[in-house]
Amino acid sequence: MTACAIENGTAGATGAAGDDLPDGPDGPAAPLGAPPVAPAFTIAADGSYAARLALADVAAEASDEGGGAWFVERWTLDGPEPYAVPLPLDQPEEPDSEVLPLADGRVLIRRRVADRHTVSLLYPTGPGTGELPLGAVACPDLTLLPPSPDGVSAYALSAGAHSTCVWQVAGGAFGPEPVAEVPGHCSGGVWLDRAGRMLALDREMPGGGPVKAVAVDLERGGEVTPLLQIAPDSNDRLLLADPGSGLLLLRSDAPGHDRLGWGVLGSCLPVRFPECLRPADVAVTPFAVQPGQVLTPESCAVALRIDGAAGSWVGVWRPAGRRLHQFAAPEGWRAGRGVWARDGVLRLPYADGNVACGVALLEAPVDDGPRVPASAGAGTESGMQPSGVAAPLAVCKPVPLGQAPLTGRMTPG
Repeated sequence: MTACAIENGTAGATGAAGDDLPDGPDGPAAPLGAPPVAPAFTIAADGSYAARLALADVAAEASDEGGGAWFVERWTLDGPEPYAVPLPLDQPEEPDSEVLPLADGRVLIRRRVADRHTVSLLYPTGPGTGELPLGAVACPDLTLLPPSPDGVSAYALSAGAHSTCVWQVAGGAFGPEPVAEVPGHCSGGVWLDRAGRMLALDREMPGGGPVKAVAVDLERGGEVTPLLQIAPDSNDRLLLADPGSGLLLLRSDAPGHDRLGWGVLGSCLPVRFPECLRPADVAVTPFAVQPGQVLTPESCAVALRIDGAAGSWVGVWRPAGRRLHQFAAPEGWRAGRGVWARDGVLRLPYADGNVACGVALLEAPVDDGPRVPASAGAGTESGMQPSGVAAPLAVCKPVPLGQAPLTGRMTPG
């Protein structure tokens, strides 16, 4: 693993600038199957920028007791060296605010103000910070979705008693506006295409029942179609998707308990639950998929966060392989955050006591052993069946992605 870093000497970024939100994803891992926690460190869909809430020291003479003040910090990740730009305003931010970087370098922030949520765009203006208010949403809870692939839009979820509203909070013509109303309680959020039209949500219907991932078409009034239906009573959540290759990473209790599995968008092959993705006494969570592997999902490198008693470290795995490679994480890693380059290099952002903005580089390892073409029969050992021991799901359906409103992609095998 190699690293490149640049010290952040900008005023206002001193002190505990490497700290993240308390109880966020840099803390202990969430229980298996729990809804994902809103990230304290968010990377733009194209990997160009990242944003977080950082903590700066406040001089004792500036307040009665001194202490810390939260402010927005933007990281530039796609240049020759990473660097951070603080975006403080006259008033510190609340620690429960959410931030999301756009592809043009502006940072969207969601703040709770009494019984509503305000949304603004922050951007550097010479020595200061500019702010463009976008509007407000009146609802009890509003959670930002992952960055849209189009780089200019931003969306959020507001879950009610019987339905969940998808709001477009940036990129629209008139400020925040509802774009879809989905029956049931929805969480998660994974983009299925590069245009920011097809959104996968994990939904529980009113009255209870299993959680199932569904596809929501934001350009057709929120039309909902099934996405994951592994077993009738199983909880099937989508964690990651790569639009280019069609690779899906999911979590399901269809094998009898929560397991990580993988499938292919539009494929007729069953979901696989590799044994190597269930090491003892740790929690494994995927966070990034290598892009650029068009129509070859089994060759995509997947980055995983591994949480155990000793802390958090990095795993790398490919569907075509039978091995989970494990690596020590850089000190101060923004755990569970990173982005793949097309050439198979994983970029891991970190901030420690000496470096306030750094990126460690990890090359994807090569799996040992010969590769068998994915076109081999579904009942044989192949790149589409990497675990060696397939989960006994004879009565379960494969991922019924042919029912989802995504077509025009060849199906491996």
